[in-house]
Amino acid sequence: MKYLHTLLLPLTAVGILMYPEPIDSQGVQVQSQEQNGITYLSGGIGEDESKAIQQTTGYNLHMTFSVGTGNEYTPDVNVVIQKAPGQTVLTLNGAGPLVYVKLPAGKYTVIATHNGETRQDVADVGSGAARNLVFHWNDAS
Repeated sequence: MKYLHTLLLPLTAVGILMYPEPIDSQGVQVQSQEQNGITYLSGGIGEDESKAIQQTTGYNLHMTFSVGTGNEYTPDVNVVIQKAPGQTVLTLNGAGPLVYVKLPAGKYTVIATHNGETRQDVADVGSGAARNLVFHWNDAS
């Protein structure tokens, strides 16, 4: 019997990893939006909404916004995505804490501003795996 328990525990853990928790889809209101021909998702407030966005496919740029020492998700981020300096392809106000974007292949500069403090990164997106950018602000205020 001791051996059976030893075997069942790891198998249970594998089962949990293979089958994510179900999402309460009735409580999730995530809908794709479009601006300048660019499709995107913005949201992730609450566990179900966050999981719903994270389980979507077809978006090649994933952005996550967090604050403080606990890396807590934060909304209300202003995002500008530029193809080249001065050539803005997407502008979002009050976005996040998760933003997923479908962009044509290329190199983009992403500028994220939260409470007047700006972070910037470059994303080279293509047809391969999605590019993940994480923007973090130290002060949670």
